[in-house]
Amino acid sequence: MNNWDGILYSSELKSCREDLHRFLDEEYSSGKVFPPREDIFRALELTGPEQVRAVILGQDPYHDDGQAHGLAFSVGRDVKIPPSLMNIYKELNSELGLYIPDNGNLEKWARQGVLLLNTVLTVRAHEPNSHRKKGWETVTDALIRAVNDLDHPVVFMLWGAPAISKKKLITNPSHLILEAPHPSPLSVYRGFFGCGHFKKCNEFLAENGYEPIDWQIEDVQQRLLT
Repeated sequence: MNNWDGILYSSELKSCREDLHRFLDEEYSSGKVFPPREDIFRALELTGPEQVRAVILGQDPYHDDGQAHGLAFSVGRDVKIPPSLMNIYKELNSELGLYIPDNGNLEKWARQGVLLLNTVLTVRAHEPNSHRKKGWETVTDALIRAVNDLDHPVVFMLWGAPAISKKKLITNPSHLILEAPHPSPLSVYRGFFGCGHFKKCNEFLAENGYEPIDWQIEDVQQRLLT
C-alpha cells in the first residue's frame, strides 16, 4: 500500500490491529458502516509516504449513506457536496478565486500528494464519532508520526479539535503546522473562513522548492464535454 505497510503491519501495532480487526468484523456484519470496507485505506492507496506534500486532517468519515469513500472531506462525483466541503470550497474561492465545482471528489488533491486523513477511519451509519476510541487513533497517530519523520517539508492542516490535538506528534521543525476550526456549519465562522490555509500551504511549498497544489476541482459536466 504505497509503502505504508511497514507502519500498518508493524509489531508495535499488532495488538491494536487484531482488536480493531475483530471490532470491524462485528460492526460490518451487524450493521451499516462507512466507508465501504474496501475503501477504508483509500487515502493511503492514492498518496504514498514519499509523495506527501500536505496533510489535511479531519475527524471521522461522513456518516450518511453513500458519502464516505476513504478520503477525508471527499465524496463521489455523483454525491451531493456536504456542507463542510462546500465551506472548504468557499474558502478556496475567497483565498484563491477558484470557482466552486459541481462535485466533491478530491482525488485530484490526493494524487498531488495531499494526504486526506481522518483521525478515525470508519463510522457507524448516522452516528458520528461512533468508532472513536476503538483503536483507530493508535493507527492514525502512527501514520502522522511517519509523516513527521519524512526528510522533506510537509504542510499539516489541522481542522477541528480532534485534528489539532495531534499537533504534539508533529515535532519536525521542517514542517509547517496550520490550525483552524472544523469547516462544519457549526464552527466555520469561528475562524475557518479567512484562515488562508490553502494560500499559505502553496507559499510554503514554493519557498521550499516544491510545486504548489492545484486546488481547483473540475466540474464533472466540464469533464464530460472535453
